[in-house]
Amino acid sequence: MGWYSYGNWRPYVSVTERRRQAANKLAKIKKRGREVSPVEIVGRKIAATFWGIAWCKNLESYSDYSNRLPRGRTYVRNRSVLDLQIEAGRVRSLVSGSYIYTVDIQMKPLERKRWTDIKGQCAGKIDSLVELLRGSLSKGVMEIVTRKGEGLFPAPPEISLSCSCPDWAVMCKHVAATLYGVGARLDHEPELLFTLRGVDPTEMVEAAVDRPPVDGKARKGRLAADELSSVFGIDIDMGVASAEDVKAPAKREQTKKQPRTRTTKKEVKTKSTPRKPAAQKWATRPGSRRSPP
Repeated sequence: MGWYSYGNWRPYVSVTERRRQAANKLAKIKKRGREVSPVEIVGRKIAATFWGIAWCKNLESYSDYSNRLPRGRTYVRNRSVLDLQIEAGRVRSLVSGSYIYTVDIQMKPLERKRWTDIKGQCAGKIDSLVELLRGSLSKGVMEIVTRKGEGLFPAPPEISLSCSCPDWAVMCKHVAATLYGVGARLDHEPELLFTLRGVDPTEMVEAAVDRPPVDGKARKGRLAADELSSVFGIDIDMGVASAEDVKAPAKREQTKKQPRTRTTKKEVKTKSTPRKPAAQKWATRPGSRRSPP
């Protein structure tokens, strides 16, 4: 954490002044062509979906963070997180306080063995990527992915925290607000959890497809990438064609050949229409010896 000379803290800044500073800072960022993604929370609830709630519960389960989390909740509800960017192994944010502070959180990628264990325990229990990202999971799968120290969520030793504010504490209110902001963002973009931990969520579904379902019931086929995109409003590359996309070619309907019937000469004669006799021309010269019959 940073601090000011002689241990002096910044004087109190009114809410109106904070908002003015925030608006100016965001205007400068946008002018440089950088996209800004603020955390906007409606009401008191920070997260409402499975992944968002699970992230916040994991955060609150560690005593290392307990003292500073309440101030962080207040900041994130007040929309003080002006910008939040989540990428592989890193979370960056701008948080409005008595000044605009920069937060940088580094996160270790999920250990390969731990990821393999999670996939193995969930194999045969997840029907589709849509179910996984929506959090429409069985109780057993939920326990596996949220298990403290063994699931998808990080523990304090896996996280490195940094903020430009003068607070000496490792977990300042700006960092806490940022971490709660991640939970709020997972409500709308749950795939970012897997991006943050450096793993591919489709591997969990593929592991489920490779093994038969545990309850003996047939699973539904995985949805196509365009269907996933329409559900979440994001581009998702499934990589592997779904079972429904690959259909066996339809068999041609075979018709029995009718036996060919032979037609006799007599039948041909009876069936054919009689010809009209050709008109006979007789000579009409005078003195001709031959007369018509």
